[in-house]
Amino acid sequence: MCGIAGYISFNQQEYMEPLQRAVSKLNQRGPDNQTALRLSNSVGFAHARLSIIDTSTTANQPMTHEGGRYTIVFNGEIFNYRELQQQFLQGVTLHTTSDTEVLLNLYIRLGKDCLQHLNGFFAFAVYDAHTGTTFFARDRYGIKPLHIYRDSEKLFFASELKALLQFPIKKEIDFNVLPIFLQLNYVPQTLSMLRGIKKLPIGSYAVCNEKGNFTEGVYYQIPYTPGSHPDAEGLSFDEAKTKLHTLVDEAVQRRLVSDVPLGSFLSGGFDSSIVSTCASRHTKHLNTFSIGFKDEPYFDETQYANLVAKKIGSNHTVFSIANDEIFASIDDILNYMDEPFSDPSSIAVYVLSHQTRKKVTVALSGDGGDELFAGYNKHEAEMRAREHSLLNILIKAGYPVLEMLPGSRHSKLGNKLRQLLRYSEGLHMTAQDRYWRWCSFQSKAQVMQLLSERVVCNESAMQSAINELTVGITENGSINDVLYSDMRLVLPGDMLTKVDLMSMANSLEVRVPLLDFTVVNFAFSLPVHYKRDDLGGKRLLKEAFRNDLPTELFTRPKMGFEVPMLKWFRKELLPLLDNEVFNEACVREQGIFSPIQMKKLREQLFSPQPGEAQWILLSLLSFQRWYKNYYC
Repeated sequence: MCGIAGYISFNQQEYMEPLQRAVSKLNQRGPDNQTALRLSNSVGFAHARLSIIDTSTTANQPMTHEGGRYTIVFNGEIFNYRELQQQFLQGVTLHTTSDTEVLLNLYIRLGKDCLQHLNGFFAFAVYDAHTGTTFFARDRYGIKPLHIYRDSEKLFFASELKALLQFPIKKEIDFNVLPIFLQLNYVPQTLSMLRGIKKLPIGSYAVCNEKGNFTEGVYYQIPYTPGSHPDAEGLSFDEAKTKLHTLVDEAVQRRLVSDVPLGSFLSGGFDSSIVSTCASRHTKHLNTFSIGFKDEPYFDETQYANLVAKKIGSNHTVFSIANDEIFASIDDILNYMDEPFSDPSSIAVYVLSHQTRKKVTVALSGDGGDELFAGYNKHEAEMRAREHSLLNILIKAGYPVLEMLPGSRHSKLGNKLRQLLRYSEGLHMTAQDRYWRWCSFQSKAQVMQLLSERVVCNESAMQSAINELTVGITENGSINDVLYSDMRLVLPGDMLTKVDLMSMANSLEVRVPLLDFTVVNFAFSLPVHYKRDDLGGKRLLKEAFRNDLPTELFTRPKMGFEVPMLKWFRKELLPLLDNEVFNEACVREQGIFSPIQMKKLREQLFSPQPGEAQWILLSLLSFQRWYKNYYC
């Protein structure tokens, strides 16, 4: 696990000084070594290393092949590198035991076709000194990031935006992206908050030469056609259950390769419990880690984690955190976000990563289970919305009444009313619009009200971007269409970005076995009823591991990795909002948001019906801190 950066100059201008600054900004990703290297008159690569496999200095990067022609910088891990070495590199002399050297030689041998054989997560660049070309690639699902800036004179790339901004880049906010961020609370792939910057698409590669010719290609797509109805390749439910158990177990086992201490996150939810259970079969004295909230017992799930840890016999550590400790981390979290991002669970992931890093350097995580096996409430809502039922007709007709009822997340009845209103709203929409709305915290109309009249957005460009992000949703398809879109929108834009940023802020590598491509490909061969039925989501996943897990997990309520933001914003974190979001003088000087709407939001925060105020305010706080740190 590392950070990478580099430049390609189309007019032979050198950018070594900004490259040195860029790699220094990646020191938390790679605290063990930082090196910047000029490869030609036009190309420079840099690498910040977190040593995981072959911790010797000979495995440092940039790594140049002994012939001098090829140089690689690589962020990630290739879990099947030993098998690939045996299969393709017999007779090749290697000078390290690292996956980096295997990847470099595999690229030399197979070119872009090497990507088909890689099992892992990665973003890497290889420079060919003979042809003057640089090859870029990113993993199948976007576990590792790669930001690229390109104009007529140069190309810059980096693992994080904060590193990319060390190069001479004109910083302009893309006001067609800002409303999308304010809806989703994250910037989706491949967009960026700054014009001219993009993220290399997931499952893609690119080639750039020193004349500026740039081409992209796709090497992987999820094997699913939107609108289709897969049949599990003829497997019965019980046969599919057995196969899934084997695939997940093998995926976890692959991810245990490490030359440094390794453990597993264990929240007490199904996904992390399954991953930890599998890991315990292949690791003696597995270390597992949970976070508990001393002052917020409602959000504390450690009782379930303790049950799993006891059953699998892991060496379990519970980090019981007081609110004051969390508040002390808020500034560090906001300052590390080099693009606006406001998933509230990032706070818990940061604190867990910070504590876990004191014990191990690598942790396994259960991310991906909900997206693959229909574990979210919106998946149930979408299944019901596609039914032609009398109940749907009545709920749809009742929208004007539901609008007047006091919906809220902060009571059981209020939350039901809130969900019912969103459901009724969705019934009036096309499947594509409904999916986007249910992925959002705010509608487009609500977002546009927040913006100053000085902000000009191209609604056509915005809608084109949204259409591209929701292209997998079809009217006559199934919930598999939604899962397919989640894998392209929610997973890389939100979930994986959150884990990558918060773990890397603490120099911790996190591995996600459920996103092994063998598991993903199999999941998308399954019919909907294997994944979700009237009893809930993740049906096949739960049944595959029913005998491995404590029975209490099957009766517990589903909880997200949440924190009580409304309570904190009303009290302890209110001075932060008053200073950075509600400050009228600053809002007027900045000219992006409406001072009147900011005042209304503060009133809404303290009203009996705050609605989604806390999530809207978190997105505004994230934007304003980013604006101050990285844009001004």
